[in-house]
Amino acid sequence: MCGIAGFANLNGSHLDASTRPVLEAMAQALRPRGPDDMQFIDLGQAAMSFTRLSLVDPAGGRQPFVSRDGLVALSANGEIYNHQDLRRELGENLFRSRSDCEVLLHLYERDGLNFLERVRGMFGIAVIDLREQRIVLARDRIGLKPLFIHRTRDTLIFGSEVKALFQHPLCPRELDWVGALADQGLNAAPIIPTGPPRDWFLDVEQIEPGTILTYDLRDGRTGTKKYWSMTGPMSHDDVTPDDLIERLRSLLAESVQECLVADAEVGIMLSGGIDSAGIAALGRGTIEHSFSTLSASTLLNGDTEYARSTATSLGLTHHELAFAVDAHPTTDDWRRLLWLMESPLCGPEQHFKSEIYRFVRAGRPDMKAVLLGSGADELSGGYSRMLAGGGDWHDFISNLTDLSRRRALAGNAPAMDVWWQSRRPLVSDEAVRAAFPGALGDAYDDFVQWKVRDWQQYNFWVEDRTASGNAVEARVPYLDHRIVELLAAVPRKYRQELFWDKQIIRSAFSELLPPEIIKRPKIAFYEGEGVRYTHLTFAKMLAANSGELLEQALASPRAAQFLRADHLRSCLSEIIDGTSDTHLELLLRLVNLGLLDEMTQSLPPTEQSSASLPVEVSGTQTREQQRALVFGQPTVDPGLVLQLGEDVLLLDGADGQSFVAVNGELRFVIDHDTDATWLSVLRGIDGSTSLEALCARTGCDVEAVTELVDQSILMGLLVRGDQPALTAAPS
Repeated sequence: MCGIAGFANLNGSHLDASTRPVLEAMAQALRPRGPDDMQFIDLGQAAMSFTRLSLVDPAGGRQPFVSRDGLVALSANGEIYNHQDLRRELGENLFRSRSDCEVLLHLYERDGLNFLERVRGMFGIAVIDLREQRIVLARDRIGLKPLFIHRTRDTLIFGSEVKALFQHPLCPRELDWVGALADQGLNAAPIIPTGPPRDWFLDVEQIEPGTILTYDLRDGRTGTKKYWSMTGPMSHDDVTPDDLIERLRSLLAESVQECLVADAEVGIMLSGGIDSAGIAALGRGTIEHSFSTLSASTLLNGDTEYARSTATSLGLTHHELAFAVDAHPTTDDWRRLLWLMESPLCGPEQHFKSEIYRFVRAGRPDMKAVLLGSGADELSGGYSRMLAGGGDWHDFISNLTDLSRRRALAGNAPAMDVWWQSRRPLVSDEAVRAAFPGALGDAYDDFVQWKVRDWQQYNFWVEDRTASGNAVEARVPYLDHRIVELLAAVPRKYRQELFWDKQIIRSAFSELLPPEIIKRPKIAFYEGEGVRYTHLTFAKMLAANSGELLEQALASPRAAQFLRADHLRSCLSEIIDGTSDTHLELLLRLVNLGLLDEMTQSLPPTEQSSASLPVEVSGTQTREQQRALVFGQPTVDPGLVLQLGEDVLLLDGADGQSFVAVNGELRFVIDHDTDATWLSVLRGIDGSTSLEALCARTGCDVEAVTELVDQSILMGLLVRGDQPALTAAPS
């Protein structure tokens, strides 16, 4: 994980000497990506910096690489996985280092703009070529490594992160409020999005994946070469499902071994699911250390237990990091993380992953790379059950069709969607196809394009920034472009068989992992049963210090134009007391927009967090001890005495329902049939009877109501009897 930054004059003139401090500032903004070395090169018409995290040939792999005549300089952020094969082909006599990225310079000198045709890896590349009088910028096929540009008439500015571009006086610093608010990735509208991934800032663009751009240093002419695009489905006559499973198994094994090549220690992040477990199994014998989170979400949804079990079965030294529900990032630490991410899509996942990488870097400084199971779900059916709404494959496709139809109609005839709003649609999709030819295609193909867009706008951004911000490289074996091509090429006839509930992945690992991991349902990272606690934690972060983060966001230059301050404040209060119908992450994204709006003007320094590191949990701790670490004072104490919170009433209603009222408003419904045990416990709460006695009277175990008690205490609906007496009483 390294950082590239630079600029060039595109009118034939040389750079002014006064631009050197600008280049140094751009490099400094990328310092977390490359703490091991910082180099600069000025070739007259163009200059470039490189900050390095050294994984292969730490002593000899200094960049930029320069041709023997000094006329071509190349920098590459990332890894070239098949560099040894390419090196043998080129001839050892050409090389001055063992760096994997040096092959790129010699391939470019030999093949020109065809130099990436056979390169496998993840990379962002910048070339200053005075022979051909051009700048060459390129990204890997999938877009794993970032590279941003800003172009004026006579100047090109480029860098691995937007904050580096912002250091140049000619780069505008303005958040794209309108584009962000309209983007499906931010607003989560039930529609398949169109268009390229969002860059979040005006007049800043990403180089497209699988693309090489050239800029003429004499007159600014621009050229584009697309050297890769995703394949479509092949004919089912050419392959069988078993062939595809075996091919996937083979490619995954090869990809994992390539990702383990480094002159540094390599670890793995275990989520508790099959994807990371499979990577760990394929890396057995080389990977020694694994890492996972212990949070309210991962404890209650089972991720913690499954990650620990996987590590034990594979003989890994497992590091489990605890995140308590009453501990949230400080204002300064959230701003630091958000500026690192440069994206309003910064939330709990980014915080947890960044903290794991921070722990890795502090505790194991020789571990400079971590493998991940990311990227497996999007093309293998990992979301099929979730999007089926409790149904089967046909319901999954039907729901995707609904999303595709909404997209088709949104830009053409949105009122026409009314015909599909009833439980039994009255009009067929042929009406859309007849009215707007080409607007409604194959729903699954549309879904794949959506998920690829999500990769580039969200997933890759998360993995790159959370790791690079802590001087660690994230490596993702599932995103070898050959694996992506294979999954995209699965014949339509076999999609249900192989992609329903990601059967192709489960089958590929059937002989490597225990059945309980193979069969475990898909759960999104930190989601599941305990996500309400995670959301409450981050709501309290926004409310801390009299709503400091929220107020900072609302005070940003353009927040008053786009945000309803009074409504955001009310929404936050309602999320905390459990009465809002707004998702916490939507509110957080709006706050992030306001904060980024301000930070693009102030350009805060790129700094490491000074917060305490996450606490590592002993592998021998029981579930009860884990709960105590996460939830604090254990609420399962049989002697616990509870009373209703202030202005909380329990009311009986008609039709077999009771209600919890807060401040005179009905907030929660309790069904007499499905929630009979919980209702009996609530009715018995009097401020003097222990929880054990209440449960005995009801005929249930204390453990049966523990999580409901936890949630109610966190939301203030219940308080412990040792707290000051409150005024409310049950009806």
